[in-house]
Amino acid sequence: MEDERKERYINPYTDFGFKKLFGTEMNKDLLISFLNALFMGHQHIKDISYLPTEHFGLYGGNRRAIFDVYCEDENGGKFIVEMQNVSQQYYKDRSVFYSTFPIQEQAKVGGDWDFNLKEVYTVGILNFEFRDEDYSKDCYHHEVKLMDTQTKKVFYDKLTMIYLEMPKFNKTEDQLETMFDKWLFVLRNLSRLFERPKALQEKIFTKLFEQVEIARFTLEERRGYEDSVKTYRDINNAIRTAKKEAKEEGIKEGHRETARRMITDGMDKDLVAKYTGLSLKEIEEL
Repeated sequence: MEDERKERYINPYTDFGFKKLFGTEMNKDLLISFLNALFMGHQHIKDISYLPTEHFGLYGGNRRAIFDVYCEDENGGKFIVEMQNVSQQYYKDRSVFYSTFPIQEQAKVGGDWDFNLKEVYTVGILNFEFRDEDYSKDCYHHEVKLMDTQTKKVFYDKLTMIYLEMPKFNKTEDQLETMFDKWLFVLRNLSRLFERPKALQEKIFTKLFEQVEIARFTLEERRGYEDSVKTYRDINNAIRTAKKEAKEEGIKEGHRETARRMITDGMDKDLVAKYTGLSLKEIEEL
């Protein structure tokens, strides 16, 4: 097993690493830079405010959503930014379901309301490839909007889902041209780097490499990161083992076996649901 003590920089695919990078007030300029790079000049975010990450549906029950990062810009636009490590059978359904929460929350109670909504964006940074055969191996950036199938024009432009298939991004340092390229290179390779690449000379990356260097962490931060790395590795090992054992038993049973292993290891049920695609009810019945 790889020894995390040999890493100089954090692994952004861990829960701690991702939130350290994008989910703290101190580092919100990193998130702003990433989002602006993602939009490639089509819009420019000047500031963001972090919002609560746990959300319940309007009709009660246990249907809730827990976002990795949730924020709004200076114009009220809502952004869900998530790192998804494991492929799920209904991942697209889940991301669409999550996008309904910031839409519902805009409903105004009492008085007149004209249904004018602010923009909602769901950004999925995926540590896996979609199973769709329609996507080529070099197509890793997907921007999805509601479209008129006859005119092929955007019908509604206030709901956008952006997916990045990170395993497909294979540009080397000398191939990085845009800020978008550079941010994807960081997310793809950060934990494998031992020094700051010469191609990343922008001021924002100076701060990034200072913030993600493990040697700079407090003892509490280091422990938190090490726990997160262990969880990340345990989940991936459990999934690989379950897939191997359940290869002939079908995908659903494979997810159940993965969930059983996670629960046995004491993992939180919400985290198990996130990584397996099973509902909380199905997990409780295991």
